[in-house]
Amino acid sequence: MTPFIAEIIGTFLLILLGCGVNANVVLKDTKGHDSGWIVITTGWAFAVYIAVVVAAPYSGAHINPAVSIGLAAAGEFSWSMVPSYLLAQFIGAMLGALLVWLVYKDHFDRTVEQASKLGVFSTSPAIRNTFANLLGEISGTFVLIFAVLFFTDATMEESDAIIGLGSLGAIPVAFVVWGIGLCLGGTTGYAINPARDLGPRIMHALLPIKNKGGNDWSYSWIPVIGPILGGVFAALLYLAFPLI
Repeated sequence: MTPFIAEIIGTFLLILLGCGVNANVVLKDTKGHDSGWIVITTGWAFAVYIAVVVAAPYSGAHINPAVSIGLAAAGEFSWSMVPSYLLAQFIGAMLGALLVWLVYKDHFDRTVEQASKLGVFSTSPAIRNTFANLLGEISGTFVLIFAVLFFTDATMEESDAIIGLGSLGAIPVAFVVWGIGLCLGGTTGYAINPARDLGPRIMHALLPIKNKGGNDWSYSWIPVIGPILGGVFAALLYLAFPLI
């Protein structure tokens, strides 16, 4: 499997399961309807785990443009490979969103609230405040990328003994994402991944969803720019560590 295909499949699985748990919780007449934030954050953590398990041996399982850009900014990944990774991630995210709609189509049809339908695909702020929302996405992604950078450098300096699960080990990444969702995700829904939000949001705009309403494009730049900034800030702090 090539890294390009692995990133498509990994991101596809991430969105299929992550947006799938969104659908299970918010859409009408599902078995998991109204089961709450703990179910959503746990579902996304498992989605990350499964996606990383599948893609990691072939691509490193970035499955997130902020990860690819953050690792490149830290010198841990080649900038020349970033465009192909980003393209694969957006393709995978859109395909995953498409299948979520197909699986839950009857429940989309029964759901009246337009915000709930959009919420299956993309994030939205609990309180609309541009600075606070952007800061929330920056902070959550900073934590993710900063932790990931230490997973990719998982050796003890004196002995060279491996202390982690290798490059982007599935279990630690899943726990980091779970922790971000529980601790920092309540303000924006913690996209922390441009492909995770923009790819499904585009599919929401394209799909013939009954009474779907708008796509909230005025907000859509925040879960794209915020994660990228968070990834770059994490890389800069990581690079500064030898000077501290």
